[in-house]
Amino acid sequence: MAEKEAKPAEKQKPAEKPAAKPAKPAEKPAAKPEAKPAGKPGDKPTAAVKSAPRKFERKPLRWGVAHILASYNNTIIHVTDVTGSETIALVSGGQMVKSDRLESSPTTAMSAAAKTAEICHDKGITGLHVKIRAPGGHNGPMHPGPGAQAAVRALSRRGIRVGFIEDVTPIAHGGCRKKGGKRGRRV
Repeated sequence: MAEKEAKPAEKQKPAEKPAAKPAKPAEKPAAKPEAKPAGKPGDKPTAAVKSAPRKFERKPLRWGVAHILASYNNTIIHVTDVTGSETIALVSGGQMVKSDRLESSPTTAMSAAAKTAEICHDKGITGLHVKIRAPGGHNGPMHPGPGAQAAVRALSRRGIRVGFIEDVTPIAHGGCRKKGGKRGRRV
């Protein structure tokens, strides 16, 4: 009979747990001592100071339009307001150099663009949309001269924000007869 009364511990039901207590905020672990930086004995350890990231506030841009005519004989940079009705700056390669053959060179275009950028800064223009034009038409070359790319790069380097760059070369639609005669130009 004693055997029946003593039941093994495995078959007994476990006692119910008391109601859960409200959770306490987790305590922060104790700060670990920082390792001393390797250096000469007696040097004071320097604390790493993290500065807050700088937030740059950009001024609102004032836009203009740079009309660049780049032929094989000259480079002309004409800056207007966005509507195109008011001229802000007008600089050509001929104003920069004395000899005619240098008017279309990239170096001359860069100096003309630098002068243009200076005038734009003085008048409050901070960004330019660029319209590049070759002579085009029914007789002119359809590709801009050597000063076009140099002028755009020089404007950008002088602190002018460049917006869109557009090619506005005039395209002939079969109007006038090309020069050269019936048998074409004989070289």
